[in-house]
Amino acid sequence: MEWPKELLELFDDPLLDGVRPKAAAVTADDRTQRKIEELRTWVDENGREPDVNSKNIKEKLLAVALRTLKEQGLWM
Repeated sequence: MEWPKELLELFDDPLLDGVRPKAAAVTADDRTQRKIEELRTWVDENGREPDVNSKNIKEKLLAVALRTLKEQGLWM
């Protein structure tokens, strides 16, 4: 979203130092896309999908997320 120039100029007032437009909220689609990217990176780095039986908690969490994505048809 692009903010109007006049509004942005108002924020340059010293009384409003540090005040900026609120960042857009993260949507469910954004979180899903980030998880897919995280999983792809993990698979690229490890040469395999994460294993739910791993002793590494991060790998377990990724494995559960992967299972969910597969159930939703978002991972092939």
